[in-house]
Amino acid sequence: MHVILQVEQLSKRFGELALFEGISFGIEASSKVALVARNGRGKSTLLNIIAGKETADGGSVTFRNDVSVGYLEQEPRLEAGKTVFEEVAGAIERLETLTDARGAWNRESKVEEILSRLEIGRRDRLVGELSGGQRKRVGLAKVLINEPDFLIMDEPTNHLDAEMVEWLEEYLERSRATLLMVTHDRYFLDRVCDAIIEIDDNGLFTYNGNYSYYLEKREERIAAREAAADRARGLLRVEREWMRRMPRARGHKSRARVEGFRELEEEVAARRVDERALQLNARGRRLGAKILEMKRVSKRYGDTRLLDDFSYTFSRGEKVGIVGRNGVGKTTFMELLAGETLPDSGTVERGATVVFGYYTQAGIAFRDTDRPIDIVREIAEFVHLDDGSVAPAARFLERFLFTDKLQYTPVGKLSGGERRRLHLLTVLAREPNFLILDEPTNDLDLATLNVLEEYARGFRGSLVVASHDRFFTDKIVDHLFVFEGEGRVRDFPGNYSMYRETREAAREPKEKKPVATVNKVKEKKRRTFREQQEMEQLEADLNALNEEKRQLEEALNGGNLDAEALARDSRRLAGILEALDEMETRWLVLSDV
Repeated sequence: MHVILQVEQLSKRFGELALFEGISFGIEASSKVALVARNGRGKSTLLNIIAGKETADGGSVTFRNDVSVGYLEQEPRLEAGKTVFEEVAGAIERLETLTDARGAWNRESKVEEILSRLEIGRRDRLVGELSGGQRKRVGLAKVLINEPDFLIMDEPTNHLDAEMVEWLEEYLERSRATLLMVTHDRYFLDRVCDAIIEIDDNGLFTYNGNYSYYLEKREERIAAREAAADRARGLLRVEREWMRRMPRARGHKSRARVEGFRELEEEVAARRVDERALQLNARGRRLGAKILEMKRVSKRYGDTRLLDDFSYTFSRGEKVGIVGRNGVGKTTFMELLAGETLPDSGTVERGATVVFGYYTQAGIAFRDTDRPIDIVREIAEFVHLDDGSVAPAARFLERFLFTDKLQYTPVGKLSGGERRRLHLLTVLAREPNFLILDEPTNDLDLATLNVLEEYARGFRGSLVVASHDRFFTDKIVDHLFVFEGEGRVRDFPGNYSMYRETREAAREPKEKKPVATVNKVKEKKRRTFREQQEMEQLEADLNALNEEKRQLEEALNGGNLDAEALARDSRRLAGILEALDEMETRWLVLSDV
């Protein structure tokens, strides 16, 4: 392998804030690399610099001379007045100059192929009329149509539905292109990437493995760093005691020791582990017996039927995931729950004690001059926490990692992740007991995601969440509303991975036809004693394996496993599924004897 991108001593500051300082790394051809860091650490800025969209304060970015680069930004820059076809066709670079009919046909067929693969729909539709998910697909089409050697992607899964995320996952796994991306989608990270670069306060670290490997090695690194910090702090305590007792008459040795003490203080400060973590513990208000009931609700926009004669009664503590393709009505359904849109027919009855917390995909339209402290105080001067205490607005902001300085920083100067965190804060400050989360994971870093997951899992009210982040959904929900189109909604008893497994099994039926055909032709015979024994043993083994499968899925969805146990149980579950498949096939053969 040879290095296709070399980054040397790169630095970038915004005023007094240093995003990164003197970072260096190389990326080899055909590798798939993810960039990981907390929000506000400059991930998108670094991608912009590498892509040539921004300049660094110092350092260099060097691509191999013959490398073509494609860049998918977090929010693709598209021209509203162009059609989908014009926008994508205008991005073609590698096709020869189009001077004849054959060239024009090549161009059109290439655009049609990529539009079809990404299921974008009508080629004559104006870009300005597209939804967020459709705009992301057009952005993807513009990047992928040239089949670049080096792909840079900033949150490529944002606004995509789960099926399109899975398509992109498979495409990138097969592609020989080199990939550098920022994503919070942990399944995507685990299945696509073979290396992870992490930026934190203590520098840059490279992990040659997928997300599971990264979690394991990062934990080891942090443990080692904390042990070193503890040793340094212990030595510092000894030295402070010596300094306190040190006689005034300082000789040469004393001065040397004082200088060593100053150096030790600096070392301890440098080793200090950042223990700040987002704290989501606002208390939800008490929820009464009646929560929310939908009776024969229907809704359509124009010719598109989004909900058809839907009825359901929500219960306390219920956690529902919403899945389906973009445009089938998921957001409209949540707006119906929250009362932000009305049904065409049917009723939505809400209990008197219900307080909604609606986290919208679009976010809140803050003014650029608004300050976080003023925004929160307009909602509540004090917020009740689940431990019974009360937090003033400023302390509540601190729990969301808004320092004193950030609390008074205009919203226009906050990063995308900080604005999303502020939006989440304003939702929880109202102390809701019915949470509606529409794509809550967009723009959140991995650390914040983990905290949000734990909060959602422990939330005692009702919760409805629509998210393309399959890992997030798997950890939280009890069951799914599957939006199938044409207003049809199916209630599936399980999480997304279970639903996907069921869907794939339905799409790809097992090859058992030859057995059935043979048995139809020949006269049915009695099972031998040995076959009867084998069948009884198979039934016992199947029951045992299905129980083990249930326990493993419960453990994997519980969120309490460390990286090693997660990898071990995932491997075991894959083995069980394969064994079940073989044993069920054999049982079917024997049962037809």
